Order: sequence, then structure tokens, then C-alpha cells
Amino acid sequence: MSGLDWAVFAVYFGVVVGFALWQSRKNVGVEGYFLANRRLPWGAIGLSVMATQASAITFIGTTGQAFDDGMEFIQVYLPQPIVMILLCVVFVPFFYRAKIFTAYEYLETRFDAKTRSLTSLLFLVSRGLAAGIVLYAPAIVLSVIMGWDERITILIMGAITILYTMAGGITAVIWTDVIQMLMMFVGIAAALVILFGTLPAEVGVGDVVYIGGIQDMWSSIDWSWDPTNTYTIWSGMIGGFFLALAYFGTDQSQVQRYLTAKSLRSSRLSLIFNAFLKLPMQFAILSIGVLLFVFYHFERPPLLFNSAEVTMVHESERGEEFRLLELEHGDVHSLRRTATLELLDARRDGEDLSGLQQRIGQYDGQLRGLRQDAKAIVSDVRGVSSNDVNYVFPSYLVRYVPAGILGLMIAVIFAAAMSSLDSELTALSSATVIDFYRRYFRTGASDAHYLTVSRIATFFWGLFACAVALYAGRLGSLLEAVNQVGSFFYGSLLGVFLLAFMVKKADGNGAFMGLLAGMLAVFVVSVTTDISYLYYNVVGALTVLAVGTLMSRLSPHAP
Repeated sequence: MSGLDWAVFAVYFGVVVGFALWQSRKNVGVEGYFLANRRLPWGAIGLSVMATQASAITFIGTTGQAFDDGMEFIQVYLPQPIVMILLCVVFVPFFYRAKIFTAYEYLETRFDAKTRSLTSLLFLVSRGLAAGIVLYAPAIVLSVIMGWDERITILIMGAITILYTMAGGITAVIWTDVIQMLMMFVGIAAALVILFGTLPAEVGVGDVVYIGGIQDMWSSIDWSWDPTNTYTIWSGMIGGFFLALAYFGTDQSQVQRYLTAKSLRSSRLSLIFNAFLKLPMQFAILSIGVLLFVFYHFERPPLLFNSAEVTMVHESERGEEFRLLELEHGDVHSLRRTATLELLDARRDGEDLSGLQQRIGQYDGQLRGLRQDAKAIVSDVRGVSSNDVNYVFPSYLVRYVPAGILGLMIAVIFAAAMSSLDSELTALSSATVIDFYRRYFRTGASDAHYLTVSRIATFFWGLFACAVALYAGRLGSLLEAVNQVGSFFYGSLLGVFLLAFMVKKADGNGAFMGLLAGMLAVFVVSVTTDISYLYYNVVGALTVLAVGTLMSRLSPHAP
């Protein structure tokens, strides 16, 4: 990075953190720290809800995923507008009118303390792990750009986020999210403009769409009924529906946001705001990945995008074998580039294109095969599997983005990471203090005491996230990793809340047993079948509903 890049980067973070802390000056006590004294406007909450989900994983993982597999991931997001409307009608009124701090606090009122505690514990485990994955994502960027050790980057990023979250609480978090979400929009637009600007002058928008289209990169809908296929219209509309409903409706990092609103109407508006904007934003980010795929038809891509792995292999006893693959990769790329330019010329002249299309497809298959061979060598040298999907976009930024703009793009990715990590920390802290410490250990302490403990809990979870982040590099695609972690827990959590809202005769014992049964069912399905992790959410929710209803009816206290 140049001096100008560092200047852009430093000014951005100074302004964001300063503004967030200034906004939090009116916070009072624990309610101010966790709920901003229930006074925030719906627009700020809506942007924060988006920013919490749109982490650095969205920019790094989603673009890399689209570079490899095209637009198919968009199917997971298709049900989100429906989910947001359902939340506004069913979930939000229950939470907002209960005047609670955490979503799980409601379950004690509806069921009993053990159900509340178990659901909160499952949230702490799942989001604590996810927070570490979220923190790891920007470490990839600096490792590519600066050659820094990822561990140092993790600790620096974690320390900055922990400090301002501890100081300003949820208000600092939400107002930081507002600025960072606006920056994300700028970053998406900038990435699209830069990508088109770095293509050959003779390649237009129509050519880009065409090249991606002949290799099915723009194909977003897969009508297959195969339950082992993660990205189909059915896994998206069914599994994705349950995943989104669970995440936005039962995850404290999301529920906490709309509990900060000054009215029920504001809570609902913040979610409707997301219903209209989230899907187009995700489509735009996925498009960046497809554009990268097209771009590398004209510029030679690295054999592998993780430069640290490449250096390691070059210095190993299999280095010569890897270099031969790189040479062959370069030769095949040159053939694909020539064929692609010939195809575009033939298309403009109205000639037959089938032969050229077939040649390009064959070259693309060879390039993918060479990448797989290279990953196998890396896996052998490192002793763990290699997956460089998270390095595709950062590698492009370093090589092709001009000074100043690079600083902006890096700031955007860091903003995305911080906006998710700070949200996780406040949510984890609130569940720890409200659902456990205040409930079981110090039930009658002063507000000042709970505020101090809340900051300590924030610090603890920040350290925990750093520890998980140090391991996250072994998880492959960060985008899939964070969804897989959530899917083991979310379905069962959703089932408990649906039981509370929909089954009037359900009781605490039924809910508790249903939750245990749901977790067991997900575990059994995960180890005995190959179905997509998205369906785990369906399995967990339906099992909790069925077992919870049955056990409640069999209860000796049932009417």
C-alpha cells in the first residue's frame, strides 16, 4: 500500500470511531450499553442489521465463491424478503412489547428458566465460534497485501474492535455500522467500476455478460431436487428460509438491534428496509466474483491465489513439480485468451460460435484441473487441505487497483469485518450478563456493577473470537463455514420460538425436551447423511416443534 492508501485508511477509521463514541455519550447504565436506551431511529437500525450480516466474509467469501461457482449462492438469499415480513408480523411484536434485553429472556416468561438458559447457551457457543470466523476474514487481506502474519493482524483487528465496543456499547456499534454500511455500498460500486475499467478496451458490458453466460456463471437457479446439493432453488427457498428466519428472528445479534428502536413501528421499518435492499446488494457482490472470472480470461490469473501457500510450496521438495504446473497453466491461459478474443470478434461478425465456445470450455476445464492438482500439492506440503477461494478478490485488489482507491477498498473490507464483530461482541456480552450473571450469580447488584461486568464480558468474548480466528484458516470458504456453524444450532433455536408463538399449550418441559431432541436430530442427520447443511435448519426446527408439542401434551400438568 502507498502512503496515500494508508492516509485514506487512517482518516476513515479515525472518523468512524470518533463519531461512534460521540453518539454513545448519552447512554445511561446497562440499558444504554445494551439497548441505547431504546431511542435509535429505524434507518440507523436497518443499516446496522444489514452491516451485521454483511461482514468481510460477504466481500471476500462471496466474491471468491462466485468466481468458482457463479451466481448460484443467490438462491440462499431469495426468501429473505418473505422472512422480513414474517418477522414484522410475528416475532417483533412479541419481543418489543416484552421490554426484554435478550431474545432468550422472553422464553423464561413463556416457558421456564432452563429453556431460557439452554437457548442462550447454544447462542453463545454458535456465535462465539462465528465471531472468530468473522475476525479472520480481514486478516487474509493484510496477509496478501503486506505479507504480514495473519496472527498479528487478527490480534490488531480484535484489539481495536474490542476497545471501542467496550467504551461505547450498542450505540457506538450501531452508528459505526451506519457509516460502514454506507462505505460498503461505495465499495461495491467502486469494485464494479474498476473491474470494467481494467478489462481490454474492446470488451464491453455485453461481452462480459456473454462470456460469463456461455460458461453458466450467470445461471443462478438450479431446479435440482438433490438434497445433497447445497445451492438449488429448493435448498434456498426451504433451507435458506429457515436459516434466515432463525438468524434474524432468534439470534441476539439481530434481535438486539430492533430492541433499540424507539417504537414498534420503527422496529418493523428497520426490517422492511432490509427486505428491499439485501437481495440487490448480494446480487451486486456476487456479480463482482463473476466479473473477476471474466477478467481473468484476458489477464493471466495466478495458479493459486494464496501467495503464502505458493511461496511455501516453491521452497518445498515439490517446488519443481508445482512450477511445471504453473508453466502449463500459463500456456493454457494463453490459448483460452486467444480463443476468447476470437469468439468476441466472430460474435460481432455474426459467424458460427459453437466451435470456439467448445474450445473455451475445454480450456476452462483444463485450468480448473490444474488448479485442483496445485491444491493437492499444497495440501500435501502443508498437511491440511488447501482452499484459496477467500484470496481471489484481495489478490485482484493488490495487483490491479490504483493507489488511493486501494486504501478505500481495504477500508471497506475492514469496515465490514468490524461491523459484524462488534455486533457479535455486544450480543454475546448481553446474553452472558443478562441471561446468566444477573439471572443466577448477582441478582440484586447495582446498575453500575452490571455495566462493569458487561464490559468485562465484552473483553472476554473478544479474546475468545481472536482464539477461534487463529484456527479459522483451515475451514475453507469462510462464507460456507459461518453458515455451517450457524446451521447446527439455528434450526433448533427457531423451533423453540415457533413453539412459544404458535403452540399455546406448549410448556417448559416440552420446550426443553424438544430443544434437546432438535439438536440430537441435527447431529444424527449431519453424520449419517450427505444432505446440505441448509436443511439442518429445517430438521432442527420441525423436530423441536413435533417433540415439544408431543411432550407438552403428555405432561401431567397438561389440561
